[in-house]
Amino acid sequence: MSSDNTSSLKAYMDSATGAVQSAIGSLTGSTADQARTLNPKPNKSKPHPSSTTTPPPTPLTPHQAKGEQTKSHAAAEKDASHAVGKAGPFAISSSGGVTQDDPNRSEGSWNQTVGSGKEMLGSLIGSEDLKRQGIEQNREGKGQEAQGQLSDLGSGMADRAKGALGSGMAGLTGDKAGQAKYQEMHDQGKTQLRSAQADIQKQGDY
Repeated sequence: MSSDNTSSLKAYMDSATGAVQSAIGSLTGSTADQARTLNPKPNKSKPHPSSTTTPPPTPLTPHQAKGEQTKSHAAAEKDASHAVGKAGPFAISSSGGVTQDDPNRSEGSWNQTVGSGKEMLGSLIGSEDLKRQGIEQNREGKGQEAQGQLSDLGSGMADRAKGALGSGMAGLTGDKAGQAKYQEMHDQGKTQLRSAQADIQKQGDY
């Protein structure tokens, strides 16, 4: 199994382990709270009616603290496995995969930029025709970019799955060359998939 797959699996396992540890700590803490409730300390002083007190935060038990630390570590490893850097139309992932975006993604983005410029200029000079052209070009650019993103999503998912299956089979038969070939396919598919997902997420944030 590749180091990338191992890292992702370990991250999910750590996250689950952290959740269990936190739950154990919560149960331990609740038992202590029940004991304190059954045997409350006498309150000798009466607070002023207008005064309000805020109870101090309950400290984490050792199990809870360890669980939170494990979950944080798992989240950091998961984020690292999803990281993708961009250099123009090329995407590079932490696993070493390098892919090139579908041309429709960059061309569609460019048409949106030009269309927005025409629309703005048309509004400034009072040209409804130029403004209309800009709106239309912007709309077509969005559709073109979305088409490229869907293409990269589909091919990325297919290559990632095929690469993972092929690498596993090659590993069982001892085919080192085949395992390396399929692992590269998996890494490239994952990079292409993450790149498209990152662009889609970024557009959704606007």
